[in-house]
Amino acid sequence: MTPKELRAFCLEFNASVEEFPFGPETSVFKVLGKLFALSHLDGDPLTVNLKCEPEIAIRLREEHPAIVPGWHMNKRHWNTVTVGELPDRMVRELIEDSYDLVVAGLPKAERLRLDRP
Repeated sequence: MTPKELRAFCLEFNASVEEFPFGPETSVFKVLGKLFALSHLDGDPLTVNLKCEPEIAIRLREEHPAIVPGWHMNKRHWNTVTVGELPDRMVRELIEDSYDLVVAGLPKAERLRLDRP
């Protein structure tokens, strides 16, 4: 997955936007103001921070050296994923899971607006 593909995939989700609150080099992808992905798209290697259920985060870290506790994030709930070291399909699933976790924490009215009850 290229940086361009990562950006495009993150922006495919309902109400997702890209912002730069930490400077122009760090893309922050949000849904209704809540962060679901963060990446330095020019980074080498390309990495992305993604939200994850704590139990699943631990298992993923044990099974995949390319997944580590979230850099500069709450290590219990966030993973840093080295994109090029995992299959694209898995990276896409991890991004979607992160989006879904963030949406699940939104008020019901907002979830319904996003078609994600």
